[in-house]
Amino acid sequence: MIKKFTGYALGMSLATILLAFSCNNKSDNLVKVEKVNVTYTESAEDFPNPERGFYRYSEVHSSNYQVLTEAELKSYRSPQTVEGANYQVASTLVFRYYVLDDVVNTAISASFLTNLKKDFDAARAAGVKLIPRFVYTATAKPGACPEGFICPLYGDAPKAIILNHIAQLKPVLHDNADIIACVQLGFIGVWGEQYYSDFFGDASNNGNQNNRLTDNNWKDRIEVIKAMLDAVPADRMIQLRYPQLKQRYIYGVNSPLTSAPLTESGAFTETDIARLGYHNDCFMASTNDFGTYEDYGNSSSPRTSDGAVLNTLKDYFKADSKFVVVGGETCSDDFSPTNDCEPAGKIQAEFAALHYSFINAHYNNDVNNDWQDGGCMDNIKRNLGYRFVLQSAVLPDNVVKGTDLNIVLNIKNAGYASPYNKRPAKLLLRNTKTNEVKSFDLATDVRKWYSGDNKVTESIKIPSDFPAGDYEMLLNLPDAYASIATKPEFSIRLANNDVWEAATGYNKLNHTIKVN
Repeated sequence: MIKKFTGYALGMSLATILLAFSCNNKSDNLVKVEKVNVTYTESAEDFPNPERGFYRYSEVHSSNYQVLTEAELKSYRSPQTVEGANYQVASTLVFRYYVLDDVVNTAISASFLTNLKKDFDAARAAGVKLIPRFVYTATAKPGACPEGFICPLYGDAPKAIILNHIAQLKPVLHDNADIIACVQLGFIGVWGEQYYSDFFGDASNNGNQNNRLTDNNWKDRIEVIKAMLDAVPADRMIQLRYPQLKQRYIYGVNSPLTSAPLTESGAFTETDIARLGYHNDCFMASTNDFGTYEDYGNSSSPRTSDGAVLNTLKDYFKADSKFVVVGGETCSDDFSPTNDCEPAGKIQAEFAALHYSFINAHYNNDVNNDWQDGGCMDNIKRNLGYRFVLQSAVLPDNVVKGTDLNIVLNIKNAGYASPYNKRPAKLLLRNTKTNEVKSFDLATDVRKWYSGDNKVTESIKIPSDFPAGDYEMLLNLPDAYASIATKPEFSIRLANNDVWEAATGYNKLNHTIKVN
């Protein structure tokens, strides 16, 4: 009995010693993680950022093709004064009219397609993106007709020709998706604005069809939109001239003005409704922006443009535009002072309500110059599209290999819109001794960093074999395409002082973490 008790006591003593040793050993490996609140200073600087801002205008005719040059496009990234403007702009977007003036009844030539590829190559090398619009005429021919300043024949092409041309363009558009910001529908009518047309219905006073579009007119337009949605890469949006055109495409030729707009649950999904945005080429030109917000009727209903129509379509546009690309140009100063700076006008409020990402720097400067004179131009230049301000971050001072690194970023989008193209967000850890960079994909979708405050909460697993050491923390918002993902010109810069690295395209979080 004594022998058994002694053995039991010895066993318990040994277990106690081993347990104590084990606990002491674990305590040596425990690391206390402190969360540090880092604050940042907002910048008032106007600087170029991808896929937003004032765009530069360009026009080329297939009958006399002059290719874009890298040097000229690159110069647009630095502040310049355009002709007729009393202000300067730095641009990352180039709108390009492709006027197919010599192929209205024939196929697009191989040389045109080759030159189109050269345009994309030049833009890629220069650090800018293109907004292409393919049209057959960009000239109003005056004469003895009801409209006077523009008369038939207008000069666009029949549907069969358009569909063949779209099919020819498809391979080039797909091969150069990385350098396309978005594509405007074009093709139909003068300027590609789907109004003054020889083949798709003419709702103007020249048209002799009671100023409305027939069911067949709508169906023909829908067929062109469908072809363009197929020809343009699925991750790129197409801009339409009128909000009702989107309604009629999505819901049919009899769809009411009260048709439902896109909602967040369906946004950014590469479905048709999620890919159709807007270009308003008479922004703030009149109460209804020269016919932008009108009901163009159909075979069984008249064209209407009263206050109820205006309000219904504009409310639709406001809701829908939160999730799609919106841009355009001004076209008339007759709506002054409404299209002037606040408080006399409401130009900034309209940009914000309709989620504008870009506007023409060249036209109409009778309107745009008033923004410079009125004192709101600097705000407009900064706030077109997105403008991300990192206000604060909660970051750990250390992390143990094999565990989670948890961060919180508080980001204000001071811009009128969120990004419209998919873009990754990456947390970078850069070794302070070797400068080796480790990259971690974040779950957040920057397209959903809407105007206002955004809280980004992330948890990143640090691999168990991650090298120990001290690491700078950085945020990288590169382009989604590998072809340009490492080019700083295509990465988003935060609107903060002392965070941007021009050489890398990274945004410093101004914090160092120790990996144990």
